[in-house]
Amino acid sequence: MKKSLSKWFTGMMIGTLLLTTAGCGGGSAPAANSNSQGESAKLGVVAYMSGGGAAYGQSQKEGLDLAKDEINAQGKVKIDLVYEDSRGNNTEAINAVNKLINKDNVVGLIGPTLSGEMFAAGPIANQSGVPIMGTSTTAEGVTDIGEFVFRNALPESSAVPQAVKKAVEKYNLKKVAVMYSSNNDWAVSGYKTMEKALKDNGVEIIATETFADKDTDFSAQLTKIASLKPDAVMVSSLYQEAALVLKKAREIGITVPFVGTNGFNSPELIKIAGQAAEGAIVASPWYPGKENEKIKKFVADYKAKYNKTPDQFAAQSYDALHIYAAALEKSGSTTDRQKLRDSLATIKDFEGVTGKFAFDEKRNPLMDATVLIVKDGQFTELK
Repeated sequence: MKKSLSKWFTGMMIGTLLLTTAGCGGGSAPAANSNSQGESAKLGVVAYMSGGGAAYGQSQKEGLDLAKDEINAQGKVKIDLVYEDSRGNNTEAINAVNKLINKDNVVGLIGPTLSGEMFAAGPIANQSGVPIMGTSTTAEGVTDIGEFVFRNALPESSAVPQAVKKAVEKYNLKKVAVMYSSNNDWAVSGYKTMEKALKDNGVEIIATETFADKDTDFSAQLTKIASLKPDAVMVSSLYQEAALVLKKAREIGITVPFVGTNGFNSPELIKIAGQAAEGAIVASPWYPGKENEKIKKFVADYKAKYNKTPDQFAAQSYDALHIYAAALEKSGSTTDRQKLRDSLATIKDFEGVTGKFAFDEKRNPLMDATVLIVKDGQFTELK
């Protein structure tokens, strides 16, 4: 998810300069980390752990730590995680990726949290020959960066149309308003996907309003939307802005359904918006209420460790580390980056807590989504 497309080119230039000074690492990590029997594989994690979207990164860290403990206890492979906080900033993500590759000598990377960060930092990992996997990067074009870039995050192009279609059928939508954060790569991508899905379902868009990340006042946009009396409002933004949109909308009397993109998939949306979040709709590959023993065990273990229910970002990062573990075991090395990349690309029929998983030929996930609605302060399946 996220950050300004205008910063992408700056990020690329900074990354190139940093690579020039630090050197490129292809193939295996440096000899200081050479493989030996029973040695741990060192994976780097770049996550948004402080700032306005910190709840995303915190959930990811919790899911990863839980998975690491399980994997290491099983003993087939051993994994060490090295964390770097990107703070939701492209330049910080670039610096983190360079450090993890060239100083920490990681064999692979997880993250960054936001799509904009991946567009900035992903090319560095790809040029260095280091596999990198996004667990929440849902914007279009992420894996087009290069053959070392993977994601187990369901792209907006797969999830959003399912949410739109379900909402159209459920509420007989004919005309809607759309709002999105225009300085956020991921949100713009989500808006474009949402716009296409609405047109494909024969729904008229009667208003399109924009705002920016970190905005707090949405009165002007919502007052205009209220005057047009739409059947629903579609929003593409991160949870912080989305929650404030919901609160203001309910304050001024907009009672119609709200449908969101992946940014809605955080309990923080409900925590901030409170009662105003009721009826919010979003599609997700993660639903803790499914009748599935693997999911039940994960939820129970997560609650025991963190005293809360895992969200989508925890679940996808948990699955990502187990995917890495399977690829590491298959590769037979804890340091060979090329072997790890090639092993990742062959993953199929992986059964995770987010469902059955495989990478397609472009290293995107093949998996289903569930359309959810906030009811009584909880995400539940929309039927």
